[in-house]
Amino acid sequence: LKVIAIDEQLRVIYEDNVHFDKDLPEFKTQGGVYIHSDRLTVTSPVLMWVKALDMILEKMKSSGFDFSQVRALSGAGQQHGSVYWKKGSIQILKNASSELPLHESLKGCFSVSNSPIWMDSSTASQCRALEKAVGGAQHLASVTGSRAYERFTGNQIAKIYSQNPELYKETERISLVSSFAASLFLGTYAPIDYSDGSGMNLLQIWEKAWSKSCLDACAPGLEERLGCPVPSHSVLGPISPYYSQHYGFSPDCKIVAFTGDNPASLAGMRLQEGDIAISLGTSDTLFLWIQEPTPALEGHILCNPVDSQTYMALLCFKNGSLMRERIRDDCASGSWDEFSKALSSTVAGNNGNLGFYFDVMEITPEAVGIHRFNRDNQKVVSSFPKEVEIRALIEGQFMAKRIHAEKLGYKVCKYDESC
Repeated sequence: LKVIAIDEQLRVIYEDNVHFDKDLPEFKTQGGVYIHSDRLTVTSPVLMWVKALDMILEKMKSSGFDFSQVRALSGAGQQHGSVYWKKGSIQILKNASSELPLHESLKGCFSVSNSPIWMDSSTASQCRALEKAVGGAQHLASVTGSRAYERFTGNQIAKIYSQNPELYKETERISLVSSFAASLFLGTYAPIDYSDGSGMNLLQIWEKAWSKSCLDACAPGLEERLGCPVPSHSVLGPISPYYSQHYGFSPDCKIVAFTGDNPASLAGMRLQEGDIAISLGTSDTLFLWIQEPTPALEGHILCNPVDSQTYMALLCFKNGSLMRERIRDDCASGSWDEFSKALSSTVAGNNGNLGFYFDVMEITPEAVGIHRFNRDNQKVVSSFPKEVEIRALIEGQFMAKRIHAEKLGYKVCKYDESC
């Protein structure tokens, strides 16, 4: 859990973090999560998140941070994860005693104590059922922005309903991680925002309303448990009296809707129409601002958190930095300097030599293996010369990113012309 405070000039005046494993060892998580015995189910304890919030605010208080100067508060949470509030919890949330840490007041408030999160891949049967119920994977993508994914919230809710109908019956509200965090500050249930709500397989991204056919396919009575979604920049209301009494926040401090981590990245990088951002990591992620998207079976279309009349696209490529590092080790003696020199020694276009490198099963597209082609479009079984291999890897990765971006509706233009 991280906190950052900025002033009106956007200067950082405070930042800190709580590390779940190290600072909250009593929850016995690894990487902030529990990986269950089936190796597919991955959850996080809800009370750990609440206790982490208590802890980080106490650290700020001890440092002398002046909470009375905070004019507005917002945040981001990991996408897809869900929190299940037990019947009657809203009264406890509204009337939390400022004499107690919040996690003590809320310890009996959750019908599901361990929240399913984005790493979970245990809902394959629910995904198949959802796609079948709405007329196929492409139709689901056309409505909600994505085909059915195991980590997406609707499928997680469907699993909980099918396996534990009594727990579902006891649940009065379902929050995303982002709207859950906003609820803690608001002192009542915060609505889900359009952008984070787009990662649930439940929201009609064009109408900005829940899809009845998707809701019905997942669980009964789901709409009232989700509440009405709102634009991502909505001011939800003033901060809960708990925080004014316990920490000295001004009662006028406004809570702005929280959103998901990926939409927040688009907003934080200040992307505009036509911009692309690429996060190079173990997996590579492509962020796009799109005016007229065309949802496909690969990638995701989400409502744009900055401008709710437009959209953002998200593409994930599993063979990212580890793939590049493997080719660096094989072809450049493990040196990025040697890798860069080899890349510079070859011409753009690589004399027609092209490669697609998937050491592990790729997400976009679903493929595995090393695939090399020469200038005559003939498949090459053996390796390329080292410098050709390096350029084939880099050009192949970026060509794939462009091709899949264009499939989702992104238009590539020259720098000085409008699309």
